[in-house]
Amino acid sequence: MRTGRLPGRHRRAVERQATYGEVIAIREFRALWAAQGLSLLGDQLAQVALAVLVYDRTHSPLATAAVYALTYLPSIAGGPLLSGLADRFARRGVMMACDVLRALLVAAMALPIMPFWALCVLVFFVVLLSAPFSAARAALLPEVLEGDRYVAGSALQNMTNQAVQMLGFAAGGAVIATMGPYRALALDAATFLASALILISGVRRRQAAARHDKPSMWTMTRAGARLVFGDRKLRTLVLFAWLCGFYILPEGIAAPYAARLYTGTLPVPVITGLLMAAMPTGTVLGAFLFSRFVTPSGRMRMMGWLAVLSCAPLVVTAMRPPLAVVIAAWVLSGIGGAYQLAANAAFVQCVPAERRGQAFGLVQSGLMAVQGVGILVGGFAAERVGPEPVVALAGVTGVTTAAVLAMIWTESRGDSSARVRAEATA
Repeated sequence: MRTGRLPGRHRRAVERQATYGEVIAIREFRALWAAQGLSLLGDQLAQVALAVLVYDRTHSPLATAAVYALTYLPSIAGGPLLSGLADRFARRGVMMACDVLRALLVAAMALPIMPFWALCVLVFFVVLLSAPFSAARAALLPEVLEGDRYVAGSALQNMTNQAVQMLGFAAGGAVIATMGPYRALALDAATFLASALILISGVRRRQAAARHDKPSMWTMTRAGARLVFGDRKLRTLVLFAWLCGFYILPEGIAAPYAARLYTGTLPVPVITGLLMAAMPTGTVLGAFLFSRFVTPSGRMRMMGWLAVLSCAPLVVTAMRPPLAVVIAAWVLSGIGGAYQLAANAAFVQCVPAERRGQAFGLVQSGLMAVQGVGILVGGFAAERVGPEPVVALAGVTGVTTAAVLAMIWTESRGDSSARVRAEATA
């Protein structure tokens, strides 16, 4: 009898869900949460300011788009290499150093005498420094939040990030119209300094996670790639994360899609804003529901189905529906994107603590690459066949890919369960 009750108590303990309240009660998480939100808000403001500044100087849409493209290139090219810094050195120190350096670079961008070529160079290095910062933060979070608290904290940060992005883009134009692009960039520099101060006061110092022999960055990068892509389960989780390239694509062609949906009732910029806000809104809602009302084991079982849901609603655009239906479909797609929480939690469990920085950096670089390439390909195709069939094709391709990944994930979970049972009976 006793052996029959113990597993039940164990399952109930494992299935216990963390609440947002107990996560927020942790001082170090509050510091990481506030620092991330503050920096992100400044970044959204800076992106709008930079676009206005470059266009005012050059009057060239191509130059404006080229500078925006620079926000993708550094993470793709330098992210895998620099992310290893989060494993070589103390992670809090890496984050603080990146914040201070970015504050200095953005402050230089805020100088009216800065020539255009120098502005491009500064943008490149500011974005480049975000790679080790993000890797260090992602690797540090599982040390601050254990068990299901990590999922609850990740959900809270995801919701905050989406809300900050919506707020930043919505209010950015008004703020820049009031204070001008140079002062907006100076404000962004101040947010980086404030982030560094929050980290030094709210996050305790920890030793570096890497070995004492300090292998070269290139050696660590190759080892990280072998770790992430050499293991079937990790490889599947990474591909789940990169699936976002399909369902993020519509946001990149929201403006031409809005022009197609224009009926004379709402201005095209308003329709564009509604379309771009739809998926982040769904993401916030999905993250809340998924983390609050689904058990940890239930999240793993639902991950494949939600991945399919993240792409399936996009298929409806092939029928050229009205604006309300398109917004509803994109919100539903954003809700499906909540599967990323489960994929992230599973990834953390599978990666050794001393290798997390490099592993997260590789995944993040891939995320930037698939989003950038997806948006470029989508824009190129939409120019020739229109936005509706492009979004629908992205949905069909994404559903097919997600279904294959879901089958692989189900099989790998079954293999892991069988192995655990075999070890328990041995």
